[in-house]
Amino acid sequence: QVQLVESGGGLVQAGGSLRLSCAASGSIFDFNAMGWYRQAPGKQRELVATITKGGSTNYANFVKGRFTISRDNAKNTVYLQMNSLKPEDTAVYYCAARLGRIGPYDYWGQGTQVTVSS
Repeated sequence: QVQLVESGGGLVQAGGSLRLSCAASGSIFDFNAMGWYRQAPGKQRELVATITKGGSTNYANFVKGRFTISRDNAKNTVYLQMNSLKPEDTAVYYCAARLGRIGPYDYWGQGTQVTVSS
């Protein structure tokens, strides 16, 4: 069973930065895509960013230019660098992994809390 463990969340002031990490128990090369989602209180979970096995990235409009997703295959880790954080970025951030080229994500982490104060 694949495990994904997020870390790096915390409390930061608006305008600050955080880097989230997602460490996989196995090789992330087994996955066609990995992604970061987030869920704020009272809201649905939403996609933040994805990265494919080939390194192609995709971002939600609300984070373009501020967040960067990357992967280190040697460390089996995916990162989310978050800059220029806003209070509306406050949420639990989840890492996810997908085996197929399309379709739902197969594995999820437990989430890490990000809180941005104004």
